[in-house]
Amino acid sequence: MSIRLTEEKVFKDPVHRYIHVQDKLLWDLIGTSEFQRLRRVRQLGTTSFTFHGAEHSRFNHSLGVYEIMRRLITNFSDKPMWNDEDRLLALSAALLHDIGHGPFSHSFEKVFDTDHEEWTRLIILGDTEVNDVLRHVHADFPKEVAAVIEKTSANKLVTSMISSQIDADRMDYLLRDAYYTGVSYGQFDLERILRVMRPMGDQVVVKASGMHAVEDYIMSRYQMYWQVYFHPVTRSSEVILSKILKRVKVLHEEGYPFKQPPHHFESIFSNAMTIEDYLQLDESVMHYYFQCWQKEEDPILEDLCHRFLNRRLFAYVECHPNERLTDIMALQELFWEAGMDPDYYLEMDSSSDLPYDVYRPGEEQRVPIQLLMKNGQLKELSSESDVVESISGKKRTDHKLYYPADTIATLDPTIRLKIESILEQM
Repeated sequence: MSIRLTEEKVFKDPVHRYIHVQDKLLWDLIGTSEFQRLRRVRQLGTTSFTFHGAEHSRFNHSLGVYEIMRRLITNFSDKPMWNDEDRLLALSAALLHDIGHGPFSHSFEKVFDTDHEEWTRLIILGDTEVNDVLRHVHADFPKEVAAVIEKTSANKLVTSMISSQIDADRMDYLLRDAYYTGVSYGQFDLERILRVMRPMGDQVVVKASGMHAVEDYIMSRYQMYWQVYFHPVTRSSEVILSKILKRVKVLHEEGYPFKQPPHHFESIFSNAMTIEDYLQLDESVMHYYFQCWQKEEDPILEDLCHRFLNRRLFAYVECHPNERLTDIMALQELFWEAGMDPDYYLEMDSSSDLPYDVYRPGEEQRVPIQLLMKNGQLKELSSESDVVESISGKKRTDHKLYYPADTIATLDPTIRLKIESILEQM
């Protein structure tokens, strides 16, 4: 049962103008310490090294996803296939879908083998303020919300509204990330798309008259991934960040005497991290350690932290790992000879994206976007759109080799010229 606030609360938002909160449940969830922590976790990690305006947080984005979901539900309210009893479930899942993200999300997850989706589940179901608020609806409500976010819910319609190839999550992050990075690639007609979306069975479909707006959305996503999310400068900063975390982990295992011990990481090093431990980690904590570790005796950790904080990033060359394996191995040997550990100063990084796909038997299921034709039939988007068909199912992959050009420039000419010669041939 929904308890409405006596007075609607609003957040001024640069993307959606206003974010409207009308339910006590949602207002209480926003006020929890777990949700407020998202103010201290940036949405785009290290992207601000490339696009300096990209300082927005997971808090911003989560509110935006909630607002798109709220507006979508408002449009659905008079549609026969929408059950308004699902309203709080959909809004809660939209608001909380990213609550398990850690600092510098993907770099952190890669090094420490964590999963933000699993932490989202643990936070929602654990002994937390969020869980306490959700249980005010009913005892099983936290499980229902977690199941929607995990995509294991029997309510496939609500799940598709937050996790599909056209959902509230993607629509907000494209618009929001485009706004804060200052690029135009992620722009599309949100108002038009929301007006033509319809609930039907287990998923949301789009009226055929809105196909061109959806084409624009798909192409916006494609451009954002290659122009913003996979930008090589951003990837370089992520490489250095990952190497810092890797070095700290190795030093801890070796018993290195830190001047500033990694207290906040000790439980994760011992595979005993609790929800309380995890929630204490945010990007302000990480930056504090990076500042301190600039003064460590370990030259690798000191250098990597200095690079990260002062934007002394690695250079890169295009390099396909399978085609250049011999060259990469030769570089590793030369790096060792020059006193540079290639485990920290030579990194092959690959990025790939599949902008749109259809379901193929025997493969991971990807629910396609369905168009609702005038005669009531459904047709898969790429079968009607030449634009989407041209990129459907086409996975694009990019490979780059990162290295410290500034350090190489200071090496003995004999080694330096050998290294530069190999890099120039890639």
